[in-house]
Amino acid sequence: MCARTCSATVAVIAVACIARADPGERHVSGFALNLSVEVTGSIGEARLRMVAAAIACSAIVMPAAAHAAPAQPAGPIARAASAVGPVPHGFAADSVTFVSTREAYVLGTAPCAVAPCTSIVRTLDRGASWRGVPAPPVSLGLPYAGRGQRVWGIRFASPSQGFVFGTGLWETTNASANWTRTAGPRGSVLSLATIDGQVLALTAACTPANGCASDASLVRRPLSGGRWSLVARIRLFDALGPTDLIATQARVAAVLDGSHVLITRNGGNSIVRRATPCFRPGVATAVSVAVTSAGSLALLCIGQGFTGHTTKVVYVSGDDGTRWHKAGVPDSAGDGGTIAGATPAHLTIATWSAASWLYYSANAGRAWRTVRSEGDGGLGWADLGFTTTTDGVVVRGPVITGDNRDNRPGQLLLTSNGGARWVLARY
Repeated sequence: MCARTCSATVAVIAVACIARADPGERHVSGFALNLSVEVTGSIGEARLRMVAAAIACSAIVMPAAAHAAPAQPAGPIARAASAVGPVPHGFAADSVTFVSTREAYVLGTAPCAVAPCTSIVRTLDRGASWRGVPAPPVSLGLPYAGRGQRVWGIRFASPSQGFVFGTGLWETTNASANWTRTAGPRGSVLSLATIDGQVLALTAACTPANGCASDASLVRRPLSGGRWSLVARIRLFDALGPTDLIATQARVAAVLDGSHVLITRNGGNSIVRRATPCFRPGVATAVSVAVTSAGSLALLCIGQGFTGHTTKVVYVSGDDGTRWHKAGVPDSAGDGGTIAGATPAHLTIATWSAASWLYYSANAGRAWRTVRSEGDGGLGWADLGFTTTTDGVVVRGPVITGDNRDNRPGQLLLTSNGGARWVLARY
């Protein structure tokens, strides 16, 4: 919650470049509730896909091993608190994070005279009003596109402490007034979540030529700082919707690992590994997992695809994945997708192919209906998640380049009834 911002300037010369606006551990895809998609193989250019599925169920505890990246220069980047101002004209969103039911930060970009034009906006009243706040001076981008420093996601652990991540890691401890380039884990940070006093990051080696490697790592670091430690090696199916790879809620985090789901209740100090049911006839791949309550999970599996469609099946579990029950079959339109839940009963799926759709179930996944359909050619979604049992958020058509040369909408949608209806947030 769900859940990837306008920024207010970098240096004297770049004052117009970055501006932000005002506007969650039930974080949303941009929140501590992050969602999950799984990945394998190299990654091309969409934003989500699927994950390999299946077999054995075993519980294991993984020891933490040192996983520090090569030394990188880290230091403060001057960002004056006075840089807070209006939302920059033309702001488009990439990623969102809620830190409470009312306060959120959105990472995106807006036209500016001097690049990078990365921006962050903030709301203190759940989208009724927004202000621009400072952003780190680094361009937006995709994990596998281009060279140099790029970022694609934002997560806040509290109203004051947050992270912007990508090929590097930036941290603020004063509500985005200043950003510091901090030592990150090895590889690109595809997805990040804060939970139980820890920072969890899913990392992989990504290059323009080969995309992102299928062999990834789940690592952790104390929220207060320190060395990165290995939690588990992860098998990715695809990393096209990178920010949605870690699902969190109620101090529980879940990550898909090929045919299994990894679950931690202590910030990654130990994990339990459960098999998914997605190897059964007609459903071959687990693409997304959601934590819907302290002991409940929802799993989206896909099967055979055909012209912008994939067979979809939703499974649910009330015991952390020890046993799975088939819930229902959503519409086949859309390639893969991301699943999130306000509660175990209220579930939402974001998917796209020739268009972009939101599917909703009010009865624990047994029956589904389309609640949002966008004829946008399949621009997709990011950071779908929920901050309360009723409130949720998602980004439609997230921007994927620093200059937004494709004119993607980067719109923020909010729901106040568990996902049954979504409305456009106005900056």
